[in-house]
Order: sequence, then C-alpha cells, then structure tokens
Amino acid sequence: MPSFDAILIGGGVNGLACAARLAGKGRRVLLLEAKAQPGGGAGTVEFAPGFHVPALAQTTQGLDPRVMAGMGLERHGLAFHPALTTTALSATGDHLIVSGGRAGGPDAEAFAALHRKLADFARVLAPFRGIAPPRLTNKGNEWGKLARYGLGIRALGQAEFREFLRMILINVYDVVQDELTDDRLKGLIAFDTTLGSWLGPRSPNSLILYLNRLAVGADPLLPKGGMGALAAAMARAAQAAGVEIRSASPVARVLVEGDRATGVVTEAGEELRAGLVVSAINPRLTFQRLVGPRHLDAGFFTRTHHIRSRGAAAKLHLALKGVPEFRGADLRSRLVIAPSVEAVEACFNPGKYGEVPKAPVLEAILPSAHEPGLAPAGQHCLSAIVQFAPHSPKAGVEAARAEMLENTLAVLEAHAPGLRALITHAEMLMPQDIEARFGMVGGNWHHGELAVEQMLFNRPLREAAQYATPLPGLWLAGAGSHPGGGINGASGWNAAERILAEGRA
Repeated sequence: MPSFDAILIGGGVNGLACAARLAGKGRRVLLLEAKAQPGGGAGTVEFAPGFHVPALAQTTQGLDPRVMAGMGLERHGLAFHPALTTTALSATGDHLIVSGGRAGGPDAEAFAALHRKLADFARVLAPFRGIAPPRLTNKGNEWGKLARYGLGIRALGQAEFREFLRMILINVYDVVQDELTDDRLKGLIAFDTTLGSWLGPRSPNSLILYLNRLAVGADPLLPKGGMGALAAAMARAAQAAGVEIRSASPVARVLVEGDRATGVVTEAGEELRAGLVVSAINPRLTFQRLVGPRHLDAGFFTRTHHIRSRGAAAKLHLALKGVPEFRGADLRSRLVIAPSVEAVEACFNPGKYGEVPKAPVLEAILPSAHEPGLAPAGQHCLSAIVQFAPHSPKAGVEAARAEMLENTLAVLEAHAPGLRALITHAEMLMPQDIEARFGMVGGNWHHGELAVEQMLFNRPLREAAQYATPLPGLWLAGAGSHPGGGINGASGWNAAERILAEGRA
C-alpha cells in the first residue's frame, strides 16, 4: 500500500502551494526538494561573507489570493514592505517615478489613460489564470466553462471589445510609439514587457506579456526579511497543513509500474510510493530525465524536446563597501535602466546571434536599503536582473560572462558615478548558471517561454495542459504549466484543484 497519497517533486512556490492545498484536504503529502531549503528561485543567498541577496527572483507582484488566504501566510510570518515605486533612471539625473499606474513627466495624462485601458483588459483576462485550460474536444462542457469566463471580455462594451481584439496580439513597440512621447516611459514599459522572456519589444504578440503582468499586479512587492522569508513562510504553512518536507532529497526518476507512475526513486536510492506523483519542476526535465522515452508515446516524447525554453536574463550581485549614489534616486525604489524602447530592442538583437549587448538594460534593487542584516553595517548589496544575455554565446560562456559583467558595470557607472570603486565582490549568473543552479532548462525563469503559442491549452503541450500527463498517475504543477511563471503559486494551486476535482488523491 502506498505510504503517501501524493509525492510532490520540487519545493518552489508552486510545489509548496500544491502540496499545502492537497494536505489541507486531508491528503498525506510528501514534498521532496533537491536543495537544502525549499523555495527554488524565491530564496535568499549569501554570495559574499555578510551579503545576502535574492537567489533569483527579486520581488513578487503578489501571491495568488487563493494561495495567500488558503495557506494563511500572514499567520506564518509573511509580510511585505509597501509596494515599491519604480524609478526609470536617467544618466543625467532626470529620473522618472512610476507608481500605481501614475507617472510624472510630459506623458502623465497619456500614461494614465493607457494604463487604465490596459489594466481593464488585464482584469478581464485575470480569471483565466485561476482555471485549468479547456480540453480542445467536442465532448463535455469545457468550452462552456471557457465561454463563461469569456463573458467578462465581451462585457467591455462594443468599442472596448474591438480595441481589445486589436491590441491583444500586437507588439508593445507599436503601442508605446503610438500612445507616448517620453523615451524613459516607453523604455520602462518595453523592459517590463520583455523581462524574463525571449522577446524584444518589436516581437509579434509581445503586448500580451504586459497584460499578463498587469493581471497579477501593477507594482512589485518585497517581502520583509527578503525573498527567502516568503519561501520560509510557505514552507511553515505547508508543514502546518500536514505536508512532510524533505530537503536535500533530489529525485533520480519516477517509478513506473504497470504503465502508471507509482512513486519515485531518490538519488540516494530510496524508493517512495504514492497514489500519484506531482512534478513542480521543469516539464522537460520531468519527461526527459525523470520518466524517459520508455514510458511515453514516441510522438509525445519527441514534442517535449520542442518546448521552447530559451533564457535571456542574467543575474548580477554586487557587494558594496559604501552607499551608491544614483544621481539622487531613491535607493528604496526599483531602479530600471532602459533609456528607450529602441534601447531595449537593441539589447535583444545581439542575444539572438549569441552576442552580448553593448549597453544592457536592467532592473536593480538594494535589499540592504530596506532593512538591516542583509549587508554589514554601512555597506550595501545590489541585485540586478540584466537583459539580454546570449542563450548560446558564440565566444563561450566564460568570455560572455566577463563581457556581460563589464558592459553592465559600465552602464551602472554611467548612472551611479563612483559605483565601481565601491565593489568588493561581483557575481554574474548567466542563463547557463541559472539552469545549473535552479533546474530551469535554458535558464528560462518561466520553465518554458511565455509566448502566445505556449500559453493556455498549449502549455507545456496540449496533451498535458490540464496538469494531468499522458502517463497515468503523473501530474504537473510547476511554472511550465498554465498560467506560467512569476512568484505567485497559481500553477501549483490550479493543479491541486484539478486533482481534487477529479478525485485523484
């Protein structure tokens, strides 16, 4: 008889959310995490003695409300600093502050109107994040469910509905060029749209990624205690619900008996059995490494190789012996360097050909400016997401890393004169490092590119889009499934709801 009702593979935000939801309904759940602590990309690391930064994700735009309330995370110590304002930095000190859908500068009214319109579109799309994608079949009531959610779109009114249809598949470059004049603002929107993606502002369908961002929340949030505090609160909540968490327990393979997943084998050789196995790690790793071709249809296994997962974001950590000066910018804000929409596009183009951009665009935060203890007294740590790093560098990873670091530091120095002299240690994680550290194929933060053709009933593949996979007993619950990336737990919660609705655990 199985020891557990469900075994969860992967203790990231989605794995923790799924495990807690199942355990909260009385299921016996074991969660296996490969690292020493659960959290995945939502952790905190000490990259130099005394300097602590977000391991990967720097902020969240808010956890899924079902996760926040259902896990009782406030009771388990999760709290946030006030929502961060965003400062679009200028090398001349003429910075632009953006917060809550409002911006200064010459485009204040135009941006407010554009933001309201896009936020309305995002609002009617938001409910789709909380459901399993429909099955494309003539049987059952899947299309009826989709139609009910689609009523919110139709309720926009005739004129707005037409505008929604016009803009849903447009690129963000055309939108900001048509609606705005301020290069700082256009660059910021283009950067936010393409953050963590393999798209440039001119790429077809890029605006939908900005709508997806707005559907989660407009302004980023920083957990008190750092990103690791969010993961720790989720782990405590999961354990309180009855989940057994075993860290430092990487899984070697899924155990398959009688054409059904019946458990897992850990890298230590231990066999663990359960009524079902739920993978919250990358879907390509799940099918190709943990299951293998022997237990999957040949056509399906081949298609798992075609799940696009190119990563273009690099992560920079700096230990600073003093306080950096960004020409008067508030160090407690989110600092973005993206001078124009053309500058963002110009950074994407070299990456497509395996080259490093001359002037990378980036998002930086200083965690140590928000609370003590993250850096030694009087010193600071800087964490930045830098775009676009080459996915397949022509010159090799080490040469690309050195060039990426040098070019990024030059950009930072231009906006914060004297910053180089403050650096005591620097770490640049390229997409290849992100893949090695976090199991994100290609270094893609979303466990599969967020693009129109890899969303909804195509995420990660149509045969596994409802979280159940073609291998009976095996389910998916990670960011590679709908609705995809971000530190919010929606994919894991959706998977648990589907499992419970079908009585699978």
